[in-house]
Amino acid sequence: MPAELRLIPCLADNYAVLLRDPVTEATAVIDVPEVGPVLAALEREDWTLTHILVTHHHTDHIAGVEALKERFGATVIGPKAERETIPGLDFAVVDGDPVAVGGLVGRVMETPGHTKGHIVFLFEDERLLFSGDTLFVMGCGRPFECDPPVLWESLVRLRALPDDISVYCGHEYTLSNARFALSLEPDNAAVAARLEEIEALRAAGKPTLPTTIGAEKATNPFMRADDPGLAARIGLSGAEPGAIFTELRSLKNSFRG
Repeated sequence: MPAELRLIPCLADNYAVLLRDPVTEATAVIDVPEVGPVLAALEREDWTLTHILVTHHHTDHIAGVEALKERFGATVIGPKAERETIPGLDFAVVDGDPVAVGGLVGRVMETPGHTKGHIVFLFEDERLLFSGDTLFVMGCGRPFECDPPVLWESLVRLRALPDDISVYCGHEYTLSNARFALSLEPDNAAVAARLEEIEALRAAGKPTLPTTIGAEKATNPFMRADDPGLAARIGLSGAEPGAIFTELRSLKNSFRG
């Protein structure tokens, strides 16, 4: 039986995700921006929380961890590098460690950049990646705790995953990301078509998640910092991809759209 998923909007633009193994009924939440919406989703589905998977230590991803752990006795799993800043952590994991939610077995990938210890959770058999704030739909997180090229290397690692992996990220930033991508490449038909799709989804009040690794490889400029054409568009022909990525991130930080 396939894994069951529920996407939960939280705060202004965050997402939590419920992942359930229908065979064992084990249920995980990936990140907990706030308690209320997650509890409401669990009650609506009549599911019992067994695991809390944490991608990184920022408050808008862990604010509800302690309350949900206390209520359900759920096992909290998060990055070893951030164990001092994540409340209630039961298992501190590193790159390559397995993570089981009932019969659903994933693995940890370390993706530093947004934070030094950021991790993502890959459930390859289920074709699922929970990317936190490393990879967004048509975007990426800000490199708050590392130099930008560190985040670029993490994105290169995710880019190597199979194209059909579905990606659930931590925020609804897609409309701004898509407009930024088109501002860089106004003649890119794939980006233009995707922006049109995203505008329709948001106008209807629908989320833009999930995306796929294949879609991000085709239309996310931050996944293509080694593309000579994109480098030329920002006046950095011949520069190292890390430098191109750094400039792209700087341009996005100041983009208003």
